[in-house]
Amino acid sequence: MQYDLSIINGRLVYKDQVFKGHIGVKNGKIAIITNRKDMLFNAKKIIDANDNYILPGLIDSHVHFRTPGLTYKETWKTASRAAVAGGVTTVLDMPNTNPYLSKVDLIDEKNNLIKGTSLVDYGFHFGVEPGKSYYLNLLNSNMIASVKVFLTGHHTAKNIIKDRTELEEIFRIAAEKNIILTLHAEDEDTLNLFRQYNNAPTNLIEYERHLSRSAGIIAIGKAIELVKQYGTQVHVLHVSSAEEVELLEVAAKAGYPITFETTPHQLWFDAMKDVELGSRVKLSPAIRSEKDQLKLWKSLIDGTMISVGSDHAPHSNKEKKRNFYEAPPGLPGVQEILPVLITGLMKNYPNLTFEEILSKVVSVMAEGPSKLFKISDRKGRIEEGLDADFTIIDPEDEWVVKKEDIYSLCQWSAYEGETLKGRPFMTIRRGKVVYLNGEFGEADGKLLTFKEFDPSKFNEFMSSPFQQLNKMKAFRRTNIL
Repeated sequence: MQYDLSIINGRLVYKDQVFKGHIGVKNGKIAIITNRKDMLFNAKKIIDANDNYILPGLIDSHVHFRTPGLTYKETWKTASRAAVAGGVTTVLDMPNTNPYLSKVDLIDEKNNLIKGTSLVDYGFHFGVEPGKSYYLNLLNSNMIASVKVFLTGHHTAKNIIKDRTELEEIFRIAAEKNIILTLHAEDEDTLNLFRQYNNAPTNLIEYERHLSRSAGIIAIGKAIELVKQYGTQVHVLHVSSAEEVELLEVAAKAGYPITFETTPHQLWFDAMKDVELGSRVKLSPAIRSEKDQLKLWKSLIDGTMISVGSDHAPHSNKEKKRNFYEAPPGLPGVQEILPVLITGLMKNYPNLTFEEILSKVVSVMAEGPSKLFKISDRKGRIEEGLDADFTIIDPEDEWVVKKEDIYSLCQWSAYEGETLKGRPFMTIRRGKVVYLNGEFGEADGKLLTFKEFDPSKFNEFMSSPFQQLNKMKAFRRTNIL
């Protein structure tokens, strides 16, 4: 057989091992993985990895690429450049654009805007507007990655689900259709109490108290009640506090179909130590303390955190330079996420080998999100028959982050000046080189479809560290607790 592409002399990274090997690619798929490189010399193109590490193409399951309607902040072209420069080959984009992605016909409209501009493959999270949950009845689970539910909001997230009856209806429909709910889990009523009795925050420390961790804990408690009632699969986004992690881990141990992720920003920044960064690291939920960071890192190491998403949410420099209270929350991150995770793990877990660190990254940025969001038949692993998505990194390379290196339209990074390890020098998507040392390939990324999910296979599917679930029912569950 003649291969379209052969990659020789690589160290292939999996979630539980690293080994030397060679890869043959045909028609955008991994055709063979072998320890005999002589089998791969008959190829149209041969790439010598020179003993560098080959990871599966990363999946960033939480991005805001701002198309349509907010393209003065970011365009899909510039965002996908940032993605592949960061080793990301697949993204799942959030619905809070203009218009809001809350109607089925808008999926095709959005896809038509993106076609021909994307270096990455992509899918969409669907939105739900107050009073319009009936639109969810028109969805099929293969159309979307999830339904995103905002339990609180901010500058670019206005569609908050406050009514308990409507929230129950959303959980019921999602369970019936085997659709995952992704939650921005902060309780709006709780936050309003803090807003009522606190002055407007002027710095990160005040902001962390203003967006109290209590709101996240209460929202997750309410979500667990609804998961118990309806059997809905729930994934909690950008978890920020130690208490939330503890609650979510206990719920998973009890058998609830609930998973969670955090962002690189919550792992890296500290509201007390990084107060001088001001609105650049203003997020929703807020950056918290070292205690919270340590718990988040531990959950990543222990495997109870299923994924890490960049929450890439760029704003213009002008917006971020407003006074602290008026500046919108959010920052770019899709380009920085891989080296931030590698460097953070090296600092926090110095006893881990570099290969063990890369395996942890693959677990939360490839295998985990691919299984959670039902694309593991194509993405997330270096395995014969799957898409030939790879990122290659030099273990000795260090990157001092500078704004001129940032490909996002916003042209700034909260990590400027930081020295990071593990920046990719090559990214391959479906057998095509889409990034090589500052040069970009063909923008022919395509829209994903999603597999049907059998909820009775939840623990097996998620490689959960906890006990096996009883079979989940489509509606009210009576067999758990």
